[in-house]
Amino acid sequence: MAEMNSEIFNAILSGKNVDAKKFVQDALDAGVSPHDIITDSMIPAMDEAGRRFEAHQFFVPQLMIAARAMKESLALLSPMLAASGTEPMGKIVIGTVMGDMHDIGKNLVASMLEGAGFQVIDLGTNVAPEKFLKALQDNQADILCMSALLTTTMPAMKKTIEALETAGMRDSVRVMIGGAPVTQAYADEIGANGYSDNANAAVALARKLMAG
Repeated sequence: MAEMNSEIFNAILSGKNVDAKKFVQDALDAGVSPHDIITDSMIPAMDEAGRRFEAHQFFVPQLMIAARAMKESLALLSPMLAASGTEPMGKIVIGTVMGDMHDIGKNLVASMLEGAGFQVIDLGTNVAPEKFLKALQDNQADILCMSALLTTTMPAMKKTIEALETAGMRDSVRVMIGGAPVTQAYADEIGANGYSDNANAAVALARKLMAG
């Protein structure tokens, strides 16, 4: 079991998606539960990738290939988790705000959150406030993550939070924002619950918000 954990961990950390999927399948064939594979191998691998990124031992390309290996391996397990009724750590709706078509940072955050055990509903780019609200309602999501890369699209974050308030949903949804021009001061100004400037920090913030 320890050897299997190590193989999956190392394959994901090094971004070897073909190997990672093979080792995950080997673990399943050996009777290891999907939940144990995720908690004992995959989440620790993504946590280590995030730690190395924070320590400047990993850069965005390494983080992205590790996230890709994790995401492709997770695809093998998701149907089994759903069938077994296993609850995710939380449900997150994520997207780049209306008027903004940038998605590299958002995609990385989404992958890291999935690797940390969250169910992620990715709405893509150019997402209008009403689309965010509908996804939150349809999925009974806990957290809304919004990204913006342009200063001209940042006001859409405020409009979305105002739409949550108008709909009477603000108290039941935590709001996280991020993106190159976004700051903690702006998060405070528009009433977001938190801000992160990188994918690893976003995972830590989501965990903190889910903890209450």
